[in-house]
Amino acid sequence: MTFADKIKAFFAGNKALGDAEMEALTDLLVEGDFGAVEAYRIAETLDARCKKEKCADSEGAKAVLAAILRETLAKAGTAKTLPPTVAEPASLSVILLLGVNGVGKTTTAAKLCAYYAAYRPVLAAADTFRAGAIDQLKRHGERLGVRVVAHKSGGDPAAVVFDSLKAAAADGSRLVIADTAGRMHTRKALVEELKKIDRVVENAGNAGCFKYLALDATTGRNAVAQAEVFHEAVRLDGVILTKTDSTAKGGVLFSLAGQIALPAAFLCNGEQYENLSVFDPERFVDGFLGITGSR
Repeated sequence: MTFADKIKAFFAGNKALGDAEMEALTDLLVEGDFGAVEAYRIAETLDARCKKEKCADSEGAKAVLAAILRETLAKAGTAKTLPPTVAEPASLSVILLLGVNGVGKTTTAAKLCAYYAAYRPVLAAADTFRAGAIDQLKRHGERLGVRVVAHKSGGDPAAVVFDSLKAAAADGSRLVIADTAGRMHTRKALVEELKKIDRVVENAGNAGCFKYLALDATTGRNAVAQAEVFHEAVRLDGVILTKTDSTAKGGVLFSLAGQIALPAAFLCNGEQYENLSVFDPERFVDGFLGITGSR
């Protein structure tokens, strides 16, 4: 039984929800990657609101829970994103794609490139610590027909971003998408490298910057710890949740919104370039709770 099936089963039968059921729901939310603190907060809020609104059955409680989850996401606000079509005249923008190794950053960079094709994007191979990442991004660039700026393996990532900005300006591109490193010898070294890249973009003047953290949806609670490190380093604009078509439960997005006010920007649900969509909180909550026919 998938997590979505368990949620549906929990609210099935139009039963009353007492203390035992609320405790079971808390456990289920923890299983859904909420984390204990957020799970207890959600369950306690639901219990209090159901008593106040006199919810008589699980169907009513499910509707109240949906409202609470939407409010949780709303607390983080809406992630800053570029529109899919470019207006003229438009200044050069930069998307910095961050995250640990293995979460799908390089593939996500290619998906963003396809989504923002109207900007004639340039791809920056700024993960110079993995030769494989540079080669992979070059292959994506060939398939998508876009320019990829890369230096040799082990080079300076900030220099790659700087050269990408110059190349984009020369080519009339309106967007640079930079794939950055996810791991170095120490956490401090990684953070300092990301700060250096951030300064390069800021010093470019007219470049609007969007800093997104790619998170593997199957990572679970570890995703919150990852987000805290990167958010502290460069102040993220949002999260891109990858691999949402797998066994992922998705509850981590509620923890990110509730605990560090970090909103989701995009979801990736497959390997194809078109498998990227702007995050829709209403649809996400409906899917999480198995609500159909509401939109």
